[in-house]
Amino acid sequence: MALALAAAGCGEQEQTEPAAPAEAPEPPLDTLPTGVIRVRGFGEIRIALRADVAPKTVENFTKLATTNFYDGITFHRVIPGFMIQTGDPLSRDRDPRNDGRGGPGYRIDDEPSGIRHVRGVVSMANSGPNTGGSQFFILVGDAAHLDGRHTAFGRVVEGMDVADRIVAVERDQYGRWGPEDRPREDVVIESTAVEPPQRTASAAQP
Repeated sequence: MALALAAAGCGEQEQTEPAAPAEAPEPPLDTLPTGVIRVRGFGEIRIALRADVAPKTVENFTKLATTNFYDGITFHRVIPGFMIQTGDPLSRDRDPRNDGRGGPGYRIDDEPSGIRHVRGVVSMANSGPNTGGSQFFILVGDAAHLDGRHTAFGRVVEGMDVADRIVAVERDQYGRWGPEDRPREDVVIESTAVEPPQRTASAAQP
């Protein structure tokens, strides 16, 4: 099954809700690593990465973001009021029909991070339990129905205006030229990086 379809498991169908973990309070931002996504023609999105509650997911994102994996990949799915999705290496080719189906060649397990799926949260796309890889989405609206179904691992701390402009681009809403909700013109990630914390969590303790 295409990951983009299952990420409408990041979807809006009524299903039995799994129990969501207790909400995780956010530590001081300067004790967290920061993911940086530079989007051609749009600007920069900065993400506080929650290594404290989703360490394996953040480790995976960091590995991909610091080895040029995401360079040239597009935001292949945008849904106003909901989210923007990216991370599929197949989106680099000129064939929109396979967008949403690719990954890094392995899967990672889910992590019950306790982060609620609200506007600005960054979370892993999947096609079911323990099927994460490289695709992730940024919420532009609240989506409580995703709690317990997807591993949330960060929050946008700068650049939500960039995400809002991306989600507003013209899209192929009905899938005439490929998957539904694909931007009509490519929205391309130029580069990514991960900046280390400015101080350690122990140094932040009073």
